[in-house]
Amino acid sequence: MTGLRLGIIGCGAIAQIQYLPILRDMQDEFEIGGLSDLSEELLTVVGEQYGVPQERRFRDYQDLLNSDIDAVVVCPFGSHAPASIAAAHAGKHVLVEKPMCTTVDEADEMVSAADSAGTILMVAYMKRYDPAYHYARARIGEMSDVRFIQVNHLHPDNSLHIARFNIHRAHDLPPEVREKSAEEQSDLVAKALGFSSGDEVPQYIRRAYSSVLGSMIHDIGNLHGIFGPPSQVRSTDIWAEGRGITTNLEYADGKRAVCTWVDLPELFEFKETLEAYGSRERVIVSFPTGFSVGLPSAVSHHSMELDHTPWRKELSWYENPFKLELQHFHDCVRTGRRPNTEGKSAIDDIALVRDIVLAHLATSA
Repeated sequence: MTGLRLGIIGCGAIAQIQYLPILRDMQDEFEIGGLSDLSEELLTVVGEQYGVPQERRFRDYQDLLNSDIDAVVVCPFGSHAPASIAAAHAGKHVLVEKPMCTTVDEADEMVSAADSAGTILMVAYMKRYDPAYHYARARIGEMSDVRFIQVNHLHPDNSLHIARFNIHRAHDLPPEVREKSAEEQSDLVAKALGFSSGDEVPQYIRRAYSSVLGSMIHDIGNLHGIFGPPSQVRSTDIWAEGRGITTNLEYADGKRAVCTWVDLPELFEFKETLEAYGSRERVIVSFPTGFSVGLPSAVSHHSMELDHTPWRKELSWYENPFKLELQHFHDCVRTGRRPNTEGKSAIDDIALVRDIVLAHLATSA
């Protein structure tokens, strides 16, 4: 069987650091079927690097979708919804990078398009495919009780980690292209939060919404995969001009999760943990940044024997979760099985992003 012909929409950092090198190494399962990017310069450099012929490099993603590819990874710097919807209309399967979109309306439209076309829409929550996550989820599921859940996400500036790689940046795009994308995103945030047309969304709220949507969405997805969607947002505090967010989520049976995301731009160390505490057991899973290769994920598992002898187990895994995610996508396309992180279930995650920020607005008005 020939490899899955996979096109890439958006040839920026995540494509260059993760997707393209992995696809090149998985030639038995994938073929890089084409590239699309607004930057001709980026298409030329990346296309030459990965042996993608000129006729398979497209500035308009619709031209890529009209080619003989089977599926696409959608990861442009702007909104992911239009390309994902267009791909479904063209009969192509979609692996869409997080965030899948900005509003619930977009998410609904993406899922409807895939359902109508009979194509797969999988959200790229790569940490949900990490062996450490699978181990932690299994251990948490075996707990006799879960009394407390905590998430800490301490986020340095991405440029500190991207600088370790030879990433080519586009220099041929006029400023108005990115300005237009920023304006469109700002309008979508306003729509998501229910602001009336013409009303100005405070800058710190826009910043916080973008941080929850673009980064804390990993934690939202991780929690969803273990506990399902929360029953309600109990409270949200946004501080430091939108660079700090803490939210209190209530899950089934009254379980509470306190989740904090903080921007620490000049601190190199990245820290992202999910912790679950029971009356006699705790599980802590730690993830590296997505802009890393070869760094481990880890689980610290603590408990006590019946005779009250305490024990602690430390485990680490080095598999690249992006590769495991792509293997799962390949299997879903070939077999028709539903993805573990299907677009339909991620609608709840986009709604939760909105509700987290609205919970703050409700108490700060």
